[in-house]
Amino acid sequence: MPHLTSTKPGTASTDFRTGFGIPGFAHPLLAPTEWSRLACPGTPLHWVVLNVADGPGVQPDPHCLEAAGRLRNAGVRVLGHLDTAHGLRTFGETISDAHRFLDWYQVDGFLLDRCPADRAALPEVRRTVATLRVIHEGAHIVLGHGTHPYPGYAEHGDQLVTFSGAWSDYRWSQVAEWTADHPPERFCHFVYGVPRPHLDEALRIARWQGAATIYFTDHTPHTPHTPGTPVHPTDPWEPMPGYWDDIVSRIGTGVSE
Repeated sequence: MPHLTSTKPGTASTDFRTGFGIPGFAHPLLAPTEWSRLACPGTPLHWVVLNVADGPGVQPDPHCLEAAGRLRNAGVRVLGHLDTAHGLRTFGETISDAHRFLDWYQVDGFLLDRCPADRAALPEVRRTVATLRVIHEGAHIVLGHGTHPYPGYAEHGDQLVTFSGAWSDYRWSQVAEWTADHPPERFCHFVYGVPRPHLDEALRIARWQGAATIYFTDHTPHTPHTPGTPVHPTDPWEPMPGYWDDIVSRIGTGVSE
């Protein structure tokens, strides 16, 4: 199988606790059930991203504050969504958004979404991460590359998203050899369009590739539509997977081998 590419002895069998990293549900007013179910005891959550309005928004949102507070009171780490736009957003814009997330929602860290992955952009990302750690000591920082980045990024993020995309690509994906030098809790995989019958296979791929934080959903970037009308792209991460209870129980009892 193409995804079984690790050459480091013992990597595939490392005992680690798989859990969810939630990339960001829709606004709590639009997805109240999703947000409330996240606080259920026993749900294996590593963290949940809060994305108010492509970032923190322009003023505090009471609904988001309530949702984030409920999770934090339940012991769940909440991360603020910072869109780096593949390096096109300025340092000042990113840090300003981070301050608002801290002031308004008391977040526990940040997801740098659409984070650059090439070597040339590393110094600016390093600068951003260092500043985030100054303004929030102990912040949990996830670099949302969505692909395997230049290895030097692993020195700066607490976790790296090394896959974000479709199941049709994930099932044939390959892991970068350098990731074998790091434990599974350093890596995250986000996969959309995963059919329920393939959940065990998807979990095995994540385990073999050494990613302890995962999010799988059966939703895709296209909503159902009436024939003859335009297809409108949507965010596949915003709704809860149709098989949420199923995948929660599978992770809770361990990954099938």
